[in-house]
Amino acid sequence: MPQHPSLAWAQHFTSRSHGNWPGTDHAIYKMSDLMAKGVLDQNMARGVLHDSLLMDMVWEVTWADDDGLPDPYLPERFAQCNGFVIFMHGWTGNHMIWEDMPAMLVRANPNLIAIAVDHNGFGGSRFVVDTPDLGQCCPPSAMAAMERLVQVLKIRRQPGETQRKVINFVGHSMGGAALFYLNPTQYDYGEETRYAIAPALLLNDTNHRIFFNAMGLGIGIVDKLRIFEPIEGIIKPNMVEAVCEGSSEFVKKTHLRQYDETPRGTTSATFRAMGLLQNWEIAHRWDLFRVMLGHKDSLVGLVSMMDMLSTLEVPAAHIRVVAGSHYMFSVGPQTVFQHAQNRDLAVQEILELHERALEMQKKGRGSRGFG
Repeated sequence: MPQHPSLAWAQHFTSRSHGNWPGTDHAIYKMSDLMAKGVLDQNMARGVLHDSLLMDMVWEVTWADDDGLPDPYLPERFAQCNGFVIFMHGWTGNHMIWEDMPAMLVRANPNLIAIAVDHNGFGGSRFVVDTPDLGQCCPPSAMAAMERLVQVLKIRRQPGETQRKVINFVGHSMGGAALFYLNPTQYDYGEETRYAIAPALLLNDTNHRIFFNAMGLGIGIVDKLRIFEPIEGIIKPNMVEAVCEGSSEFVKKTHLRQYDETPRGTTSATFRAMGLLQNWEIAHRWDLFRVMLGHKDSLVGLVSMMDMLSTLEVPAAHIRVVAGSHYMFSVGPQTVFQHAQNRDLAVQEILELHERALEMQKKGRGSRGFG
């Protein structure tokens, strides 16, 4: 059995099981466990936790597996793939909000491995303080932490490897906003792609900026003055309903549970960070970047988002507007027809981006373009 020490962490999961999608397996990993077992670079792992102000980082890996591959062979299985898809959830979400999309991707292309990460203080990746600074929980910080996780896991093409690899980032809402802040100087030609679904990047959206900041302030007040907790009991379901409009009941329950499990200070600060963000330092590199927007999204204004994308010079061919709400890829009981199509379309376009990136690596820089 060939050895791949850089990916030795792959067999040291905390749990493994068959996926809901036929022919897939998934496993949960915790950075603290992997550090304790000595299968990650200790300095790099500690550095990302320390600088991101996180107690731990947790992620779920999904791969195509028809035969129940033995655990010791997972490093080899991961090493032989030609790309990873990194999923970044939104506000009060966690890795579970993606439902079947990671499994659909790896079944459609078994050469891909999907990694859905808890990040930015949610799920198993909580901050070390209940109320972080806004600069610690904003989209640029989330992207920086994700890029460093990629380095820690050594899933990029390593020195001496002949196998081409692409790191495909997929983000929703807050996670979609984070993708705009990827540092392109850290990647080789054709090495990364980005797919932003309903990105909550509100740089020029005054109305939604006010709303996000006000909601964050309100949650913060409840955190400090518990007398207002009965009011929160009324507001919370409506707020989660707005975030999860059109989604499945599973996604709605996941958000409600995550809201209850997350310190109010984190929830408040993250909402405020999204509303107050004014960072326009965004590299105009769009050849492998796509955006999907919903026509009925109550949290991301369609007109203001199109204005911002135009200001950033995102090519029109890289923007898709579909019939759907903020959770346009989650199939709820009232959105079966449209959201199912959106989900399939997103999977198709992520796969196409991946193949385009591989082709760019093969051909060299002469293949760069906006098609």
